[in-house]
Amino acid sequence: MTYDNEAIVRHAYRAAEGDVLDVAGFVGSFAEAGVFNDIVAQESYRGDQLGDVVLRMAKLLPDVHRELLRVNALGDVVTVELSIQGTFLGPLETPAGTVQPTGAKIDVPTADLWYVRGGKIETFNCYVGYSVMFAQMGVMPDFESAVAAPSAAG
Repeated sequence: MTYDNEAIVRHAYRAAEGDVLDVAGFVGSFAEAGVFNDIVAQESYRGDQLGDVVLRMAKLLPDVHRELLRVNALGDVVTVELSIQGTFLGPLETPAGTVQPTGAKIDVPTADLWYVRGGKIETFNCYVGYSVMFAQMGVMPDFESAVAAPSAAG
């Protein structure tokens, strides 16, 4: 049987949109052992955790939208250049505490690699431009404490 892998990926994006939030539809797009890897954050999600990722993004950016700029499908691989857009209206939980929402509009460059087999997503590798996102949200890096930290080389 032949599957339209691009359509499967587009369905997953649509299910995760802020105005849709079809968590079951997003999770159902994945194979039983399917995984979503947030490469930049070095985190992986499986099973019910897949839905948690969608809900966490929707809490942070209730109007989240993924503008698909380029989509290329070749066999089992679908590559997507996109922009994650939305308004920072939900709290951002960080190791240092909670950053309160600013209402800032964000437009974050992202690249996604989807590996689809048998009509289900096996692996989704997401590369989000977090430094751009944080800057647009008003969350700047703490260079001062990094400069003051003792050197490991020293």
